[in-house]
Amino acid sequence: MTLVLLTALGVGGATMIGALLGFLFKKQTHKFSDIVLSFAAGVMFCAAVIGLIMPSLDYGGEYGIIITVAGIFVGALFLNVLDKLVPHLHKLAGADIESHHQTNLNKVLLFVMAIAIHNLPEGLAAGVGFGTDNTEQALVIAGGIALQNIPEGMIIIAPMLAAGVSKGRTLLLALTTGLVEVVGTLLGYFSVSLSTAVLPFMLAFAGGVMLYVISDEMIPETHAHGNERGATFSFLIGFCVMLITDVLLG
Repeated sequence: MTLVLLTALGVGGATMIGALLGFLFKKQTHKFSDIVLSFAAGVMFCAAVIGLIMPSLDYGGEYGIIITVAGIFVGALFLNVLDKLVPHLHKLAGADIESHHQTNLNKVLLFVMAIAIHNLPEGLAAGVGFGTDNTEQALVIAGGIALQNIPEGMIIIAPMLAAGVSKGRTLLLALTTGLVEVVGTLLGYFSVSLSTAVLPFMLAFAGGVMLYVISDEMIPETHAHGNERGATFSFLIGFCVMLITDVLLG
């Protein structure tokens, strides 16, 4: 339990690290953010398939394939519903960063709320991994999600500062988005700890959530500013780094 709590704090804390970097690099280029985000997408893709979806098949037994496919689609549909209710966070972030002087405070706060809401299922994905016996794999999954949170934390800062939000309040709002992920991680862990019967479905659900985020948000964003080639290779490097890490961990 202590390890899970520390991991939850690490996953949420990655957003704060990104936020602090955002203060230092308020005018990061699209190329920089696209490369970093693509690397994180590659890491998350590998973690989703190897760390969540494949174990779901193993734990599902005779009906493993049915449970896994169902879990993937339910996870994806869950985030699809969230996307209907809140703004598309990466597109909104890009729009705000490009137009500092036209930024509306309410719109920026809505953007921050969108990130917080999206962080909840990502936290669930990190926590569910601890329901298996493979602690190393769970840490790898959480690490991939934490890595993705760093550039996400960075893009929060510039729009809020441009909207006139004080530095202290900006940092507090960034902390709030990270705390949501901590809560999600703990919920994911307890959901599978209370009933191992739901483990295969929850693993697939978490995998579907991650695949949806990668395909619907991260890849389109990294290919929207003329950096497609660099973003693609960065994605592959991230995937291979996670793959090598998984092999080295056995």
